[in-house]
Amino acid sequence: MTAFSQRVRGAFARHAADYDAQAALQRGIAWRLARLCRELPPPPAGAPRADLGAGSGLLSRALRHHCPALADAPLLQLDLCPDLLDRNPLASNRRVWDLNQGLPADLGGAGLLVSSFALQWLEAPARELERWGRALAPGGWLAVAVPTGGSFPQWRQAASAAGVPCTALALPEAEALSQAAAAAGLRTSRRLRLRFSRPSRGALASLRRLRDLGAGASRTAPLSPTQLRRLLRHWPADTSLTWEVLLLVARRIR
Repeated sequence: MTAFSQRVRGAFARHAADYDAQAALQRGIAWRLARLCRELPPPPAGAPRADLGAGSGLLSRALRHHCPALADAPLLQLDLCPDLLDRNPLASNRRVWDLNQGLPADLGGAGLLVSSFALQWLEAPARELERWGRALAPGGWLAVAVPTGGSFPQWRQAASAAGVPCTALALPEAEALSQAAAAAGLRTSRRLRLRFSRPSRGALASLRRLRDLGAGASRTAPLSPTQLRRLLRHWPADTSLTWEVLLLVARRIR
């Protein structure tokens, strides 16, 4: 496991007990992605199916509501953080796994792979997305939601104005992910790039919300107290933090 993967797992483990209560955006995105999957045919009987980076099971729970055909064989709940899996009501079928290693061998020939708010934590998101697509059987489906590079413009602008590093997690670009899906032989059925703003009571509240969710890990060193004060002074007052999220549903055709 990479050092960054260890930091990510530790951050989510520390806040696992509060994750569902804090994850309003993640829950809403999972619900929306599941609705996009309502018309998908059920995977062939016996074909592997998995929720990659399942965490507390927000996406799999939404899929069970919107796609009753999936209830006959629950998705494997695969995640780096066992503390989140412990809070996943669907995790009787679970596996602790670092997705930077690729996929477990027994997911080859998968009929359905889904993932929400997990791909961005990997070392090479586009490469891993292509791997996921190639792991599908012909006719298999991939459904993914992931925050992308257009997120957090307020944070980046404030950091630039303050002359301090932006410690937001570097997010994958939506076009690179779409190209990776195509390279894996996937034909896109639905592709949405959505923007969401989370109301906040200022910069410090926005940053604390990410921390309390467990999503505060970054590859950039933390700001010093002096740098943080400069950042907060340059953050636009009463500005909501904006997320850009890619939702992608695609089928392997070759």
